[in-house]
Amino acid sequence: MDAGDIASRLDDRLDVPAYADLDASPNGLQVGPASQPVETIAVAVDAAVETIEQADEAGADLLVAHHGLVWGSIERVTGRNFERIAPLVDGDTALYVAHLPLDGHQELGNAAGLGDLLGLVDREPFGQVGPEYIGQRGQFDDPRALTDIAATLEEILDTGGQDVQTLDFGPETVEDVAIVTGSGVDWLDEAVDAGADLLVTGEGKQQVYHEAREAGINVALAGHYATETLGVRSLQRLLEDWGLETTFVDCPTGL
Repeated sequence: MDAGDIASRLDDRLDVPAYADLDASPNGLQVGPASQPVETIAVAVDAAVETIEQADEAGADLLVAHHGLVWGSIERVTGRNFERIAPLVDGDTALYVAHLPLDGHQELGNAAGLGDLLGLVDREPFGQVGPEYIGQRGQFDDPRALTDIAATLEEILDTGGQDVQTLDFGPETVEDVAIVTGSGVDWLDEAVDAGADLLVTGEGKQQVYHEAREAGINVALAGHYATETLGVRSLQRLLEDWGLETTFVDCPTGL
């Protein structure tokens, strides 16, 4: 199988075209020829020098990443752009990227994976970006305390040794949970409007403290990297089901 075949199959599975006008990241094959033969695939959250070098050391012909190299456009292949693209070219490693499509996929996505781990039921899409979604919402069968949920997140996620931060401004027991992984606090108002008791995301912004306090909703900040390992792990399993050899490149940031 070559890189173009794999990219086409992933594009179809993740419905990449639906996000074409919504995402600053050009999803799909970002670096490398479609004719690149692929035997081994590395998956990683970030396409960065560290992960690219580790993918090359693992003998990967293709790196599948959530965060790619291009945000909008590249005007010059110099500086950091060159430092990241050069090892891909030198190592004959192609790069495939799935950003918002991997956030929003209701089976393979980051939020879906977190919902699975938390054991949420009655799930539905959440976190609108235009006509599409980048998150998920669901319920606990039995309401849980925020401290218990934070402890579970620390146990099931690779937080890089960092504690899960919580803003305890909502109900004492949590039943309804909204999830937007990564940098998802901008969907706080949508979570409030949906009747969620808790918004789970990766990282916060200064204003979310006051916004959550004034709205009376709990927030759990479990780390941008930690909450976004789940989608690429799902893709890893999918690629293995397609008969491809894979490896996971783990570079936790603690952020």
